[in-house]
This record gives sequence, structure tokens and C-alpha cells, in this order.
Amino acid sequence: MEYIVIVLMIMLSLLVIVAVVYRKLDMSLSWYDEVASVMLAWLTYYASALAALTRGHIGFNGLLNAMKPSLRIPVLLIGEALVIIFFILLAWVGWQVLVILEGDSLISLTWVPTRLTQSVIPIGAVLFVIGQLLSFPEMWRQATSEKGIAGHDDVELADDDSGNSAGEAKP
Repeated sequence: MEYIVIVLMIMLSLLVIVAVVYRKLDMSLSWYDEVASVMLAWLTYYASALAALTRGHIGFNGLLNAMKPSLRIPVLLIGEALVIIFFILLAWVGWQVLVILEGDSLISLTWVPTRLTQSVIPIGAVLFVIGQLLSFPEMWRQATSEKGIAGHDDVELADDDSGNSAGEAKP
């Protein structure tokens, strides 16, 4: 998954550089805007799935850790269920979008089917669910431990004695 995200980042960066060079040469690429938008969407969905796998999304671990383990577990399970239900729903709706788009193509590149470009919605949603499920056992292990869920402990939310302001990393 990391390689897909890295390749998409490199391809999008190269596309932007090429488009800028062509624009400077007064030979703008007619398809650049549409393709760059699609690539950015793909990057967003696949990177989001990668973040789900590594539990890199914004979370409320401090709130869960403040709870007693007897309450922490049900709240964790409800949160996980809601996220998974949302992405299953997104995958289903994304599939419906693909059915509706049958026969359509990009405006600037008529040989590229819109279904191909929009396939990232259900694929990304399914990958997100898989990432969430694969990373859940570790989350469960941490949630059931006395230490609680490991988080971003190197970030302070308020000023401390060292002079760091809110959100700055500790030295």
C-alpha cells in the first residue's frame, strides 16, 4: 500500500512539473487539470487506507485512556463499528456511482472511462475497512491494557514549563 501512495505522489508531482513547463512554453496541456484532480483523489483515498492500517488518523486516544477499561472497551467497539459501517456504506454508494457512470468518459481524454477514475471510491473504502480490521487486534490489545492506547504523547495540548506552546512537539 505504501508503494501505491509513493508512486501516486511521484506521478502527481511529475505531472505538475511537466504541466508548469508546458505552460511556460505556452503549450498548455488540455488534459492536465482533469488528470491531476483524479490523481489527487486517488492519492487521498489510498493514503487514507494506509493511514487506517497504521492508525494514523486523528483519534481521541486521550479520551479513551481517561475512561476505565470497563467503559473503554464498549466505546472503542462502538467507534470501530461506526467507522466500518460508514466505509461499507461508502463502498456500496461508490459502486452505485460506477453503475450510473457506465459509458461516460473524461471530457479531455475521451478514451479514459469515468468508471476507471471513480473506481477509487469503492476500492479505497474497501481498503480502508481492511486496514481498520487488520490494525484492530493491536488497538484491542492496547485498549485492554492498563497503560491504555498509545497515542501521540510527544505533542502537548497546552503550554508547559519548557515554553512549548499548544501543539508543538517536545524537544
